[in-house]
Amino acid sequence: MIVADRWRLEERTATAEDLHASWPALVDAPECRAVALCRPVRPAVVLGSTQFGTDISPEVARAVGVDIVRRRSGGGAVVVTRHDPVWIDVWIPTGDQLWCDDVTRSFDWLGSIWRSALADVLGPEVGDGLRVARTVVDHPGRSTWASAICFAGVGLGEVTVNDGRKLVGLAQRRSRHGAWFHGACVVRWNPTALIDVLVADPVERASAIEELSSVAVGVGDLLDASTVLDETSDGAISTQHMGRPDEDDEASIGAAVEAAVIHRLLTLD
Repeated sequence: MIVADRWRLEERTATAEDLHASWPALVDAPECRAVALCRPVRPAVVLGSTQFGTDISPEVARAVGVDIVRRRSGGGAVVVTRHDPVWIDVWIPTGDQLWCDDVTRSFDWLGSIWRSALADVLGPEVGDGLRVARTVVDHPGRSTWASAICFAGVGLGEVTVNDGRKLVGLAQRRSRHGAWFHGACVVRWNPTALIDVLVADPVERASAIEELSSVAVGVGDLLDASTVLDETSDGAISTQHMGRPDEDDEASIGAAVEAAVIHRLLTLD
């Protein structure tokens, strides 16, 4: 563990269940700010605190080696793997200047941190279009999956691109000692992994994947979509897209996001 100014910084590697169940640093020093880079050792579908487990097929999950976990914070289901999404937890003790009694406004500062950090990674062309949600909204078109899947809806403090696609999801759980925030930033958006373990027939599954493909976007997707503009002979604009990177490239994108978020956090007053 590294202690920097007012922050305790650590990397936590465990199952998603253990990462959500407890955070020893909060027991050791609940009066200190803390940030953790979370790395699940196995893929997992993480359900929100109020979701029913019947939404998920345990048989399919076991067959593909995915754990089913329930967190204590609200929101919809999300798939977590070692590199995607980038998962960063933050602890703010009660009474800290970043603490906010109003739960509806308590995400604002953290959403702004994520937005600034991602703008650092993506550059001004893309970063200037990032937005922090200040009101409760759903994805444009109001996906029917918004209550079931984290990245199908947009909540307070969460980060989107300018067309409304969600990039960062936030959740929190509170105690008398402070607030434990979960932050998840997509590297590559692919709803198939989550829909595959939902209880749905093939027709419903295909429909869900089609609907959900446009509700969110990943940092890697945005980097891929950085276009090289070539003026053709007829004056039209053509674009060239990079191919999907391998796992090592996804890890490097995640590391860049982590470094940017940590830098922004540690430079806070």
